[in-house]
Amino acid sequence: MDLPPTGDIAIVAVGALAAGFVNGLSGTGYALVALGFWLQAMSPLTAAPLTALCGVTGHIQSLPRIWSGVHWSRLWPMLAAGIIGVPIGTLLLDHVRPNPLKVGVGVFLIVYSAWMAFVRRPPIVTGGGRLADAAVGFTGGVMGGMASLSGPAPAIWAQLRGFGKDEQRGVNQPFNMSVLFLALVSAGIAGFLDRTFFIWAAICVPTTLIGARIGLALYKKVDDAQFRRIVLGLLSLSGVTLIVSSLR
Repeated sequence: MDLPPTGDIAIVAVGALAAGFVNGLSGTGYALVALGFWLQAMSPLTAAPLTALCGVTGHIQSLPRIWSGVHWSRLWPMLAAGIIGVPIGTLLLDHVRPNPLKVGVGVFLIVYSAWMAFVRRPPIVTGGGRLADAAVGFTGGVMGGMASLSGPAPAIWAQLRGFGKDEQRGVNQPFNMSVLFLALVSAGIAGFLDRTFFIWAAICVPTTLIGARIGLALYKKVDDAQFRRIVLGLLSLSGVTLIVSSLR
């Protein structure tokens, strides 16, 4: 079995470790970090399902720690609508120009993060009930299927609902894990899980778990305000990354 070059293995392993750490610390942002490394060493057709596999694996490891924040009565409308939204987003790929979409979402994330960082009393949305939760889940599912952007919508909504850090992760992690799992299954059906994918998976999965465990240990030491700033920083970085990638 031919292994990838040593330099590529090092780049990919560092990316998996860093992405696992961010995911363990915040419950989101795996693809944002990992793809910046991985696309230097592998094709997008391999990187996309590999991101899904490692993201799901990292989420599973940290679920017991944030399980107290999972409230199924709150979560199920988002999950159900998100699962419906994923294939719709995939179908829209042929009808939507990706670069303008990336710029629009990127600008929104930067403006939102800057605004939320400077307001003294962040707004809390209490209305809308399950219908509003489902609408956010559907948006995240469509964006996930269309541009692998399932994370921002539930992350922003959990903040606007005024949830604490465990409650935010109790929304973000099960949602993203479900969307990523669906994306992984879709990649398998499409035939993208080839020999190269499994070689990289054997390298990235254990490295991701190590990074996620370190991040989770640090997560236990941050309070709600610090966690909010971490998520806002990741959303802002995601916005910048989307804009830069659209200009290439």
